[in-house]
Amino acid sequence: MAAELTETDAAAAHARLDTLISWNADWKDLRVAVLGLGVTGFAVADTLTELGADVLVLAPSADDDRARILEVIGAQLLRHPLDSVPDELARFAPELVVASPGFHPDHPVLEWAGRSGVAVWGDIELAWRVRDKVGSADWILVTGTNGKTTTVQLTATLLAANGLRAAPCGNIGVPVLDAVRDPSGFDVLVVELSSYQLHHLPKTGPGAVHPWASVCLNVADDHLDWHGSPEAYRAAKATVYENTRVACVYNRADEVTMHMVEEAEVEEGARAIGFGLDTPGPSDLGVVDGILCDRAFLEERRTSALEIITVGELEPRGLAAPHIVQNILAASALARSYDVPVGVIHDALGEFRLDAHRIETVAEAGGIRWIDDSKATNPHAAEASLRAFGPVVWIVGGLLKGVDADALVAAHVARLRAAVVIGVDRTALVTAFRRHAPGLPLFEVVADDTETVMPEAVALAASVAEAGDTVLLAPAAASMDQFADYADRGRRFHEAVRARLGGEADGDTAPHDQAGEV
Repeated sequence: MAAELTETDAAAAHARLDTLISWNADWKDLRVAVLGLGVTGFAVADTLTELGADVLVLAPSADDDRARILEVIGAQLLRHPLDSVPDELARFAPELVVASPGFHPDHPVLEWAGRSGVAVWGDIELAWRVRDKVGSADWILVTGTNGKTTTVQLTATLLAANGLRAAPCGNIGVPVLDAVRDPSGFDVLVVELSSYQLHHLPKTGPGAVHPWASVCLNVADDHLDWHGSPEAYRAAKATVYENTRVACVYNRADEVTMHMVEEAEVEEGARAIGFGLDTPGPSDLGVVDGILCDRAFLEERRTSALEIITVGELEPRGLAAPHIVQNILAASALARSYDVPVGVIHDALGEFRLDAHRIETVAEAGGIRWIDDSKATNPHAAEASLRAFGPVVWIVGGLLKGVDADALVAAHVARLRAAVVIGVDRTALVTAFRRHAPGLPLFEVVADDTETVMPEAVALAASVAEAGDTVLLAPAAASMDQFADYADRGRRFHEAVRARLGGEADGDTAPHDQAGEV
């Protein structure tokens, strides 16, 4: 059985960790256990071995290439199911555990660390402590249930358009540790943070992040299977605002985000900046007569506003859906906090394009529009997508992650032509449709073969869609029940639509990204 550390050993370890606040601190021979060998876990192990730490990586499985590299750089690897605490971990006697984002708080190894007095960090705390390797970039933090990636990409684009070296990183796919170690260096890191990463982030002490600006875009119940309750999920999200130096950006349409700002401990002089689709107040960004306006970052904000761009200009670029306009306003607020002129923002938006699988038009044929919003991996994201279209043949379903979709169905049945339910959690969705819309044409794809799910779903949608309709893939659920990730789900939707329509389809399919779902 795994042994627990003595109080004396634990106290000594914590005292040493408090001194590790720079790349140039003494990390040599620090015993660190790293949980997981995905993209984040590998970046953690690579960083720590470069710092001279003694690293043991524990993972249920390991990519062969990463395993070989670990051996080369001098880290140990233990393949173990981790359904219990490995004896090898106790013998290693770690002074620190760094957990990859996917490990639940009640994971046996993390509970063991808690009992043993071993500190637990996430990758974000480690990155903050060693951020001075190449200069010391400012950090802008972005979280929210939906829209994080789009807002991070927008913000980085706007900053770069003003001549700044800006790196989008974090949950977006590029580990923050890779960004802080990039030899070219950056002026600003725009960091996407998941609730998992925020859970491990301290609010005070040497590991607490002090961002230039921060935003929580919105909050709706999600990842309840991981956090255990809506309250725990919201508490994790609220951490994004702690210690903000210049601007706490919040969603005026989501009071939860406003209360988060009110309750956060921030640095003196930090401002609360609201954004929304309505008329902005003197410290807000908003929309007036179809014009996106800034009333926050100008001296005459009580009597004047600066025009950013019009909704009409955004329309041909595929950026006029209400939830995308909200993302643009949030990103503009973050960029304006860094003194990016509105003219630069206007011009940069002219070049910006949404990621694949985010309200992406796949094809139009016979008056029917086929839209891929596979990235709508929870009900809140799907609701935003549904609001942008109508009438809709809705392809929905997957892994609901403990979230109840009944209210989503009830709110949008009036705009539906039909529904096609996919995924393993079909029962709850089918029950909701039968309860709230018993007369709605409803189809189930019962196949569990990845190769056939989307062709069947597309065929069923095509059988009921009429001219003027939108066939919308907005699953409101995670994808890993039947697909590798949401990008794989979206790609297969594209392929099935193209195969179905053949030469009838108008438009080109955009190149697709590699994506994860966190």
